[in-house]
Amino acid sequence: MFALSGSRRQAALAFIFVTAVLDILAMGIIIPVLPSLIEEFAGSNAEAGWINGVFVALWAGMQFVASPIIGSLSDQYGRRPVILLSTVGLAADYVLMALAPSLWWLALGRIIAGITSSSFTTVFAYMADITPPEGRARGYGLIGAAFSAGFVAGPLLGGVLGEISPRAPFWVAAAMSGLAFLYGLVVLPESLAPEKRMAFSWRRANPFGAMMLLRSHRELSGLATVNFLLHFAHHVFSAVFVLYAAYRYDWHAWEVGVLLAMVGVLDMIVQGVIVGPTVKRFGDRATMIFGLFGGAVGVACMGLAPTGLLFTLAMLPNALWGLAMPTLQSLMTQRVSESEQGQLQGANMSVASIAGVASPLFFGAVYSFSVSEGSKLPYPGAAFLMAALVLLGAAILGWVVARRAERTEPAS
Repeated sequence: MFALSGSRRQAALAFIFVTAVLDILAMGIIIPVLPSLIEEFAGSNAEAGWINGVFVALWAGMQFVASPIIGSLSDQYGRRPVILLSTVGLAADYVLMALAPSLWWLALGRIIAGITSSSFTTVFAYMADITPPEGRARGYGLIGAAFSAGFVAGPLLGGVLGEISPRAPFWVAAAMSGLAFLYGLVVLPESLAPEKRMAFSWRRANPFGAMMLLRSHRELSGLATVNFLLHFAHHVFSAVFVLYAAYRYDWHAWEVGVLLAMVGVLDMIVQGVIVGPTVKRFGDRATMIFGLFGGAVGVACMGLAPTGLLFTLAMLPNALWGLAMPTLQSLMTQRVSESEQGQLQGANMSVASIAGVASPLFFGAVYSFSVSEGSKLPYPGAAFLMAALVLLGAAILGWVVARRAERTEPAS
């Protein structure tokens, strides 16, 4: 760990927190308006459905490729330049999308955003550099709190700005990322000492290399499949929610922003308050399965809801979904040794990124097909019903695999 003085360490911690809030806030701001801007270029809601799916897949695909590369670059050149380049890159990207004259320019913007936002892995590495092992859980919790705060406020602010202009949120997002860059340029010290740096290696920067771990331990491949299905179902929201809400309930940007803020608040309550006591009483496996079933019920109710009010009420059972991710992670970490925990997290990120590529393409196509004139599947909520079936399958598989895993001794 780099020897930072008390004041410089506090400044670094403050920067990590503020930057995480600003970055997630900037990303959240554009969520309520980007699909509408795509629809403006595409000319129809149905056409925008599959195009938005492609854009989300582009973003996730870039994260899949770029995350391990950026992590390895930060091991060689230090955390500070990578984090600063990321923030200024995001600022430039939002300006590009604010000025985008066509869909091709928006697509380029999503590619750049996927690359620059991959530096979140460097933010976690920076926290590990400046925090002793016994304090890292609290440090990571600080980053998690920043992410949640940014996601609650971002869509809400984006919804309000979207009522002014569909491009206004992009300008505000650019300003926030630019502010984070200037703030870091002044206060952020380097955290990785030169003698602890490691030369860049394509072997370590290969996302498929980390995923080999999932095949080397019993039950891990099954739990990794549950992880894939969970992320696959989750992307129904990023792929079609904004378009679906406008098509079926005639919701505008501010209404979408309010609902997304509610999602963030419910997620903070479930993961920050409810998970601990529930696991203590029922254990990881039962809590995970209950969360997956709750999510399946909630998503199914969303797909069936005839009114916006009933769709909003469906957010309550859907929030139980938040019980599944931390307990699934817990079950997986129990299957590997301490020296493999970092590689496991990298493998999980790769699995999530693959789901992030495949799922938006699938759900975007389903939604586009379901709202097209003369479709053989003329039901706009079909994508949500399919996502519910995916979660139900994840719950069943999780019950089988986790039960077997609990009968096996954890790795030493």
